[in-house]
Amino acid sequence: MRDLLLDVNIVVDVCSARRPWYINSAEAMARCLDKGGRVWLYSGSVQTYEYTLAKEIFRENQERGVSFANSLAAARDVLAVFCNDKHWLAALAGEGMVFEAEDPEDEQLIRALDRFPQGSIKFLTRDKEVLKKYPELTVSPERYLDETVTAKPTAFVDLAAQQDEIRPALEKNVHTVMHHGRYILGPEVKELEEKLAGFAGAKHCVSCSSGTDALLMSLMALDVGPGDAVFTTPFTFVATADVIARLGATPVFVDIDPRTYNLDPVKLDQAIQAITNGDYSNHPVSRSPNPSMPESLNSRIPESLNPKCIIPVDLYGLPCDYDAINAIADKYGLSVIQDSAQSFGAVYQGSLCPTQGDIGCTSFFPSKPLGGYGDGGALFTDDDNLADKLKSIRVHGQGANKYDTVRIGLKGRMDTLQAAIVLPKLDIYPRELELRRQAAQYYNELLGSSSSALVPPFVPEGQKSAWALYTVLAPGGEARDKLQSALKQEGIPTVVYYGRPLHLQPVFETLGYRQGDFPVAEDCASRCFSLPMHPYLEQEEMERVVAVIRNNL
Repeated sequence: MRDLLLDVNIVVDVCSARRPWYINSAEAMARCLDKGGRVWLYSGSVQTYEYTLAKEIFRENQERGVSFANSLAAARDVLAVFCNDKHWLAALAGEGMVFEAEDPEDEQLIRALDRFPQGSIKFLTRDKEVLKKYPELTVSPERYLDETVTAKPTAFVDLAAQQDEIRPALEKNVHTVMHHGRYILGPEVKELEEKLAGFAGAKHCVSCSSGTDALLMSLMALDVGPGDAVFTTPFTFVATADVIARLGATPVFVDIDPRTYNLDPVKLDQAIQAITNGDYSNHPVSRSPNPSMPESLNSRIPESLNPKCIIPVDLYGLPCDYDAINAIADKYGLSVIQDSAQSFGAVYQGSLCPTQGDIGCTSFFPSKPLGGYGDGGALFTDDDNLADKLKSIRVHGQGANKYDTVRIGLKGRMDTLQAAIVLPKLDIYPRELELRRQAAQYYNELLGSSSSALVPPFVPEGQKSAWALYTVLAPGGEARDKLQSALKQEGIPTVVYYGRPLHLQPVFETLGYRQGDFPVAEDCASRCFSLPMHPYLEQEEMERVVAVIRNNL
């Protein structure tokens, strides 16, 4: 149990210093906050708080001639201060039909607890009848103080803390969408696109249904298809490469820089030369059969490929070396699709991601730095023609009207509800980016003093990561397993992103790559793991994480 929902009698206890109860009530709330919990007020009880507190103030001061009107004004002033560090729980329509209950207002509050994970919250009350009727859901201040309250657990990504920051705006936006009913490409979608474009410094933003669909739509807009080669990294999530194969094109993998984990420009140039000139001495795209594979899988890369575009991935939130990559793209006449699913808002040489390519893509998956409460994505470009094609592609290739189809497209629209959720998150995003950077800097300081055996992330000069993930390299695979196990025992979550490079995934077996083809990516995959990272990570939590690491290296 972490959180408390307050009964009216508890609010009045504290706000009026009502003896003898206010001391335990106030101490219970303070204990909850000290342990990382949240104290909730029910918005449907606002008038009851005001009226009941005013009655108590009037009763206490009646002999002094204080009027009820003055008591009411005093109650409002006290409540305004009391509510400053509390969280408001919206009164939902489904909690309104409670008139069959003996005490309708208490029944509303009990029903509101169903919105929280089981066991994470209790109703703090002095009402003996309610305590007796709902023993598993309620607690008195005295009993709460006697119980052991567990410390706040460390979250890998703390979406609840972020939600607390913007709950009123989130609830308002969601209800607005429910009332206007424009669930597909509603006004919030257009508003979000305009604000995202302004934030990133792009001429056009086209929202879509997911980060994966953003990549797919980009390739479709560039007319990528069978016979085309698309160059990308093997050290990323499978979505980056499976969209290439989905269109019949061929993913050509390129090894990574050992410090940034991003696409290595030197090896990229070598890969393009290998495809262009048929000289595979400097890149593992040989046509020779792999004796360890069945004959049916020895098709390898087609004999003739047309280099078409590059998809650099800003892994863990760090931008790629776009000066070098764009120079290579210009040299060979290739397009660049920036996979900025993890780096929205990162800085590259003074400009924000994802505006470094012909098209930039990002994701609003919930765990991303700027995430929704479901799938969503967006594309960014300064090219008017590409923007028009992307808008057409996301609605089944639509032309001038709904039933005018001018190209192959897909159902790639972003839900209006998701746009309504991302909008208030975008409002606080600059501050959250700064908090992520402060957390990363503190991790760096702590790890720098603990052990040189663990390699912290590297950020080149002129760049700022969005710190989607804070990923370190252990000395080896066994050391990684040991550290992850030790952290898990202390209740600290870690995740491996990504433990098996794409060129070794079964889905890409027919490309014929082998173990050892991309040694840097393979080495990083065998040693990397990510520590908790989010804007609301406290220094004490990071100190605990690093203490466990220090004790197990």
